[in-house]
Amino acid sequence: MDLLLILTYAAVCVVIFKVFDLPLNKWTVPTAVLGGVVLIGTLIFAMNYNHPYSEVSREYFVTTPIVPGVSGIVTKVHVEPNQRLDKDDIMFQIDPIPYENKVKQLNAQLVAALDDQVRAKELMVKGVGRQRDLDIADAQVDSLEAQMNSAQYDLSRTTVRAPGNGYVTQFSLRPGIMAVSMPLRPVAVFVQDESGYLIAWFRQNSMQRLQVGYEAEVAYDGIPGTVFKGEILAVLPVLAEGQIQPTGNLMTISSRQPGRIPVRIRITDERLKDYTIPGGAYAQTAVYSDHLHHVAIMRRILLRMSSWMNYLFPFH
Repeated sequence: MDLLLILTYAAVCVVIFKVFDLPLNKWTVPTAVLGGVVLIGTLIFAMNYNHPYSEVSREYFVTTPIVPGVSGIVTKVHVEPNQRLDKDDIMFQIDPIPYENKVKQLNAQLVAALDDQVRAKELMVKGVGRQRDLDIADAQVDSLEAQMNSAQYDLSRTTVRAPGNGYVTQFSLRPGIMAVSMPLRPVAVFVQDESGYLIAWFRQNSMQRLQVGYEAEVAYDGIPGTVFKGEILAVLPVLAEGQIQPTGNLMTISSRQPGRIPVRIRITDERLKDYTIPGGAYAQTAVYSDHLHHVAIMRRILLRMSSWMNYLFPFH
């Protein structure tokens, strides 16, 4: 755009010099050059501030790490990568034998404890038993029933089910693998079946020109030559660079990077339905504020030029 403005201004100057037969001297030439610097610089600065641009925009999506509730050897896998699943569909099975044995063991203990409870009650009725023995028998039964419930719950968790509607991707779980119930070791990534959201990261200089409802345009790297219309849905109120958590340390400068403002963009262009946009897709975004709207045409041209450049991806 800079070169285009310079060439346009140079062409206008040539026409003016020819039409009005102006001499080329130390007054006219510097005046034309200085006028071009002031005019073009003003236009560019006005465009950059009032109609912000972000070269860093991305489609984000929500994933759920699949961590089994119990540990064990995987005996069977029921799903394939990228296979659509409904909530509670079976994903894979962990060897249930150790947990079945635990249920059987507790069941045997519970049966014996119930018999002891019955005998203690009978002795109390006959007047030869002690209340303490009955209390101990009741407590033993209650404890074993609670342990039985926990054991049955663990047994049910050997069958791992889908947490919602969606699919697992890049799925490499196979029978024979040890699945561990540790948050730091998920066995799969589940992609929720919901629409993603586009976040554009703007420099803080543009803060005063980012408001909900402002018009926006988006150019995806994967769809060269096409620009989609949208609007600002939300301006996130915080930046990651400023977050703190309760620790035993005082605050310090953790990052010298100023950080960028995350802005959520909603695309309203119906043409987007004709394209497949994968989660994580990269894009460029321009926002058009209500200020100096007549210079927004420059930003629109620039965005389209950048979109056309995506056809030349080996050199762009």
